[in-house]
Amino acid sequence: MPRRAARAALPLPDIVVLVLQGGGALGAFQAGVYEALIELGIELDWIAGISIGAINAAIIAGNPRDEAVGKMREFWDGVSSALPSLPLIDNDLVREWTHLGAAAQVATFGVPGFFVPRIPPPMFAERQTPAAVSFYDTTPLIATLDRLVDWDRLNEGRVRLSVGAVAVETGNFRYFDTKTDRIDARHILASGALPPGLPPVEIDGVWYWDGGLVSNTPLEHVVESGDEDMLVFQVDLFPARGERPHDLEEAWSREKDIRYSSRTRRISDGLVRRRKEHRLIDRMLRKLPAEFADLAEVKAVRKMVDCKALNVVQLIHEPPAWQTGARDFEFSRSTMDVNWALGRAAVEAAMKDGTLLAESIAEGRSDSFAVRSGDLRPKAD
Repeated sequence: MPRRAARAALPLPDIVVLVLQGGGALGAFQAGVYEALIELGIELDWIAGISIGAINAAIIAGNPRDEAVGKMREFWDGVSSALPSLPLIDNDLVREWTHLGAAAQVATFGVPGFFVPRIPPPMFAERQTPAAVSFYDTTPLIATLDRLVDWDRLNEGRVRLSVGAVAVETGNFRYFDTKTDRIDARHILASGALPPGLPPVEIDGVWYWDGGLVSNTPLEHVVESGDEDMLVFQVDLFPARGERPHDLEEAWSREKDIRYSSRTRRISDGLVRRRKEHRLIDRMLRKLPAEFADLAEVKAVRKMVDCKALNVVQLIHEPPAWQTGARDFEFSRSTMDVNWALGRAAVEAAMKDGTLLAESIAEGRSDSFAVRSGDLRPKAD
């Protein structure tokens, strides 16, 4: 049975998790999702993030619930301050060229409070140093995080935080988790250190890059580390489905969608499918005659079965036609506002009729849901 209902829009299980993948400037979509969830009374127990998702997750976990949205707004207003919102003709071609121009400005001058171009450039830096292997310096992000995040609250508060990064020299993936680690700005920067743009980050003698190089979604870590019934809101910044591209610009955009969404979809669908299979195995084991219960093989299978309920709600960023392959590094104020609003809209569409999700939670089932034709529906196996 659900642990609580409180003032939430649906019954909630033991653990409610927000999973945030990487996607640069598209992280404003995640901010809109969080704002809408909070307005619906859905309290979070755990937030897991990669790259920009780690930044948003740190701001959420490092602030009281009623202040977190304001801090996220402060962050996103800051990083978009160099490209203020200007009146534009409501035309996709005009918006596309403005979008590309804004991305070019970011590539040239960096992002306020986030990263700046290296001067002198990396070819003049000492070899095997962060300055020699990256085009930008992320020092400004440290000051931004220290201003917006209460690190004591993040590490000691009730909301658990996990962020992923990959070791440069071994290729081993690691999650830094407030359940086992004390997290600070270094861990957040490491999770978003996407080469060759951003520099690796050293933590306890190990250099780390962006976790998205290995896995762009922390869902697998969450499911494998949790041991209770769970509801996961998985925010996907790259849609798996899309039209065949018409030109090079669209090909660039579509390639990026496929590259980042395919692993995410495979992981999420596979984890839910495994929970369903385990439930069937458990039912079968319960029907075995008593004389088989003590067999070594039966005991071994029983230990492998995990029957905790897992419900995953996928909230997918569906980009407007004018957002191209540059959309993950286009930090203009107008685009940020669009993406934030799209995040809110995704939650509103998902929760417009949450009957099927509520029933799945209440009955202890496992399922994966996504918005189809304006309503939340279970995904086909």
